[in-house]
Amino acid sequence: MPISDLVAFVTGANRGIGRAFVDALLERGARRVYAAARDRASLAPLAGLDRRVRLVTLDVRRATDAHAAADQARDVTLLINNAGMLSFGGLADVPLAAVRDNMETNFFGPLNLINAFVPVLEPNKGTIVNMLTLVALASMPALAAYNASKAAALSLTQSFRADLAKRGITVHGVFPGAVDTDMIRSFQMPKTPAIDVARATLDGIEAGDEDIFPDPMSREVYSAWRHDHKAVERQFAAM
Repeated sequence: MPISDLVAFVTGANRGIGRAFVDALLERGARRVYAAARDRASLAPLAGLDRRVRLVTLDVRRATDAHAAADQARDVTLLINNAGMLSFGGLADVPLAAVRDNMETNFFGPLNLINAFVPVLEPNKGTIVNMLTLVALASMPALAAYNASKAAALSLTQSFRADLAKRGITVHGVFPGAVDTDMIRSFQMPKTPAIDVARATLDGIEAGDEDIFPDPMSREVYSAWRHDHKAVERQFAAM
């Protein structure tokens, strides 16, 4: 799917990888980019960025918001489910409300958006991108709620990929490693710039890769996981 001249809808576009997607799509020649976030004020820096950008207030946890967004953006050909949240702590320690919040945003959020946008994407033979993570493959105990929600989102991605193929809609999963965003600012480790992840993801979409590993860490870990997934599980469990 060539990026030039398409119309994209990006959730969580106010910062981090979502904001990087807006920039990368514009530089690739996207015809229009709908930039969505829950807090309208947080989108203010995008207001004068480019005439091709349209701002959308959207809480991905609300199915009604998702359907309203789809009604507003009937020309979308690329849906990027990027909005996410991360809670720290093991499942024995993190509040149950935080576990639910992670699931509402990271699992039910993409589910709401996909269900709302399928009628838009089908006639356009569109594309869906779900931003996942390496810990969807192997869990880190300190990110227990996040791990579980993203693993569920991986299963969701695979289910939709099979179901929507017959409707002409392609579904990609993206598995970044450590990315330099506010979400993991406290982690002391090498991190890939968000713009590099966004650009590599767009490369993967254009190449038709169903599973995209957009940074050196993700590619290295995926190679090790394919060779011995139990070794990667033990490695992550010790972190």
